[in-house]
Amino acid sequence: MFENLCTLPLSAELFCQALHPTEPLLAVGLSSGHVQCFRLPAAEKSAEDSDSADASILSDGRGTIDTVWRTRRHKGSCRTIGFSNDGSALYSAGTDSILKHFSPTTGQVASKFAIPSTNPNVPDAPTLLRVLSPQTLLLACDSGVLHLLDLRDHAFAASKPQQSHFPHTDFVSSIAPLPPSAESTSGFSKQWVSTGGTTLTVTDLRRGVLVRSEDQEDELLSSIFVSGLGPKKNRENGIAAVCTGSGVLTLWDKGAWDDQQDRIIVDRDGESLDSIVQVPEFVTDGKKKVVVGVGDGNIRLVDLGKREVEASYSHDEVEAVLGLDFDCQGRMISGGGNTVKVWLEASALEAEAEEDEESGSDDDEDSDDDSDDDSDAGAAPSEKGKRQADSSDEEDDSDDSDDDKKKRKKRRKGKAPVVLGPHGAHGVLKFKGLD
Repeated sequence: MFENLCTLPLSAELFCQALHPTEPLLAVGLSSGHVQCFRLPAAEKSAEDSDSADASILSDGRGTIDTVWRTRRHKGSCRTIGFSNDGSALYSAGTDSILKHFSPTTGQVASKFAIPSTNPNVPDAPTLLRVLSPQTLLLACDSGVLHLLDLRDHAFAASKPQQSHFPHTDFVSSIAPLPPSAESTSGFSKQWVSTGGTTLTVTDLRRGVLVRSEDQEDELLSSIFVSGLGPKKNRENGIAAVCTGSGVLTLWDKGAWDDQQDRIIVDRDGESLDSIVQVPEFVTDGKKKVVVGVGDGNIRLVDLGKREVEASYSHDEVEAVLGLDFDCQGRMISGGGNTVKVWLEASALEAEAEEDEESGSDDDEDSDDDSDDDSDAGAAPSEKGKRQADSSDEEDDSDDSDDDKKKRKKRRKGKAPVVLGPHGAHGVLKFKGLD
């Protein structure tokens, strides 16, 4: 269903990634403490912008991925990153126990927040952040605490959290907002599902922890909420899809949070399922499907309606797939190890090829003449990817590593089937300054 368009090499191991809600901007947080923002090319070309450089199409080999800015944002590793709801602000937190708010377009820091610790002698490093609404940011830490921070004009309005909860006895591994109720006036979620250790918890913005599941005797690693699925008599109820450390995707009916209701075996070898995202319904013709990042470097496409794995793709031969998202133009972005990959739905590629044939362009003739050249031709980045000036507290060099990172173990090696893209075996693009 998906074809690999290109592979983007990173300067250090990827710890987290985030995509802008309305623009093709990708932000990554690395083990070195660096944060880098890339601009992906436009997926489609319109008649009115056909003469623009931004109209280049990634899948035809002419598009480029530009570095908008790059800086060392944290003294330790950057563990988590996220955009605001409207994409006008970007937040990151690292093992230096600092949460920073900065501009997505320039990288300039606007405000900072020192993460509090219950033990003054031991800093509490973050594990996950989630922007719940324009007023609230959720921040989870190693100790298992979940802080609710007040955002005002995207800045931190107070020097301490509004509230702090302990939904799990272990660190929070995922947060999945539940849809707002029909009575909601703001249109933003006020409840969310979280996983940590072997339990699932539902927390309310106003009332705190509402319910905690039974011990699942299996580590729960990632989760999302999928609307439009549920019991036969209540299909619109919605479910939570929760990934486990044993290769099983568990399904939970909304409102019945005591225990899972169904199971789908995603990896029969028992590899961990480290990330999950729903495939946009305009890509699946309305069907409920998810893609799951596996600990052995593979990606599995799962049909929730049929309760089966539909396809498998290879991201990496060793490292787990820690990041999975879809950008505003329907492309899948996977991240893990030292690479990020961009994927496009196969039928979209075929449609573009048919349009090129009908247009009678000379691109095909040119590609025949250059058939003996390397597949990297035409994929060099633009010079505008130079790093812009940062605030005075940022540093440029780092060899720091995160010694206490969790779940980042080396996976057993094994040749996985490689999904070939239009750029060759992996469609690797080369970039200056990323060696």
